[in-house]
Amino acid sequence: MDEIRTDLCVIGAGSGGLSVAAGAVQMGARVVLIEAAEMGGDCLNHGCVPSKALIAAAKAAHAMTTGERFGIRPVTPEVDFAAVKDHVARVIATIAPIDSQDRFEGLGVRVIRAHARFVAPDVVEAGGQRIRARRFVIATGSRPRVPPIPGLADGPFLTNETIFPLRERPQHLLILGGGPIGIELAQAHRRLGCRVTVLDGGAALQKEDPELAQVVLSALRNEGVEIVTKAKVARVDWSDGVTLHLEDGRSFGGSHLLVATGRAVTFDGMGLAAANVAHDDKGVTVDARLRSTNRRIFAVGDAAGQGQFTHLAGYHAGIVIRQAVLGLPARARTDHIPRVTYADPELAQVGLTEAEARKAHGAGVTILPWPFHDNDRAQAEGRTEGLVKLVTVKGRIVGAGIVGPQAGELIGLWALALSSGIKLSAVAGMVLPYPTLSEVSKRAAGAYFSPKLFDNPALRRVVWLVQHVLP
Repeated sequence: MDEIRTDLCVIGAGSGGLSVAAGAVQMGARVVLIEAAEMGGDCLNHGCVPSKALIAAAKAAHAMTTGERFGIRPVTPEVDFAAVKDHVARVIATIAPIDSQDRFEGLGVRVIRAHARFVAPDVVEAGGQRIRARRFVIATGSRPRVPPIPGLADGPFLTNETIFPLRERPQHLLILGGGPIGIELAQAHRRLGCRVTVLDGGAALQKEDPELAQVVLSALRNEGVEIVTKAKVARVDWSDGVTLHLEDGRSFGGSHLLVATGRAVTFDGMGLAAANVAHDDKGVTVDARLRSTNRRIFAVGDAAGQGQFTHLAGYHAGIVIRQAVLGLPARARTDHIPRVTYADPELAQVGLTEAEARKAHGAGVTILPWPFHDNDRAQAEGRTEGLVKLVTVKGRIVGAGIVGPQAGELIGLWALALSSGIKLSAVAGMVLPYPTLSEVSKRAAGAYFSPKLFDNPALRRVVWLVQHVLP
């Protein structure tokens, strides 16, 4: 068996692995990249990219039905579901060359398309070759979590890995799971002409601020999406389409079933024990520097067990590159990592929610809300649902949630504020173009100072002196 000696071996060609490999090789390190499946990982092929392409098509269809408030007669769109999936495939194909094997080999990375297995703390076998490296990065991502429900595995259920190639429009799509994936795909399919029922064993969007989540869920219900909570499935029957039988005796039937009950990190066959790498069902056990229990092995992205976001994996990649390639100290943090549910309206969060802040800081928490209804651009566009909700402790921003149009874009300001320690006064003092949705953030920040300016007896006395005494 041939042996390759290299500086860095990256296992997994998703967002995190590709970022590490590209950065390291362009800085002069020798890099081997191992990927058993598709280059680009879940985000390009089964996640972020195809879902947002589908959501864009659904938004275009929905716009044709909602013009009456602007004096435009609504029409029922004719949806060619197969052509919509062609659009999704084109978007993937357009982006794919950036993540391709050809591109990375052109950068100087040695790419091996095979399964990787550790056989020693510093050796991996893949594709009939042994790779001995100074440092390793585990960037293997995650896969759909399939619950052990009786009967589920007996039929052709869908996951995010199989729903996007589906070219036949589901007549009635059942979605098991009311998290971001389930909610996004529920609304998209409803707008594309499907009947949709979402079932969740607890509450839909249960990890989000309830006040903000309710705005999204109300919007979906108004569009005709059925959302069933506290729906614990006892068994699945495939005899006539698909039927979910609940523990409380209720049952829900449909033509197709999408399982969107979260994602699981798996290290099957990787030989982590041989590498002295500790792990659990959440991911590799890492320290603040993203090092595993084997100091020469790092983990990034989903594999690191700190969150399942493409942008988090990219951030992790920078932390690892500074250490493994440049020899500089670096530590990862999580308080400034935003997340977005790309429904319409969007829901975005960074830092602590109100409930998390009150649990951590008690009575010292102050909430600063500002509604889109009071924003002139939102009024002009007829998109007044939602609000910005700032979470502060003694005047310091510790979290921000936004539900409303373009929330995913607007949350960037608060991610910067948390990562860089920007004060509320700086945001309140910004000069922004008028009219823009971004003014909701400025107004929310300014709400912290309004009582100090307008309800301050001492300040009123100063103003009286200036106006009546001073020349």
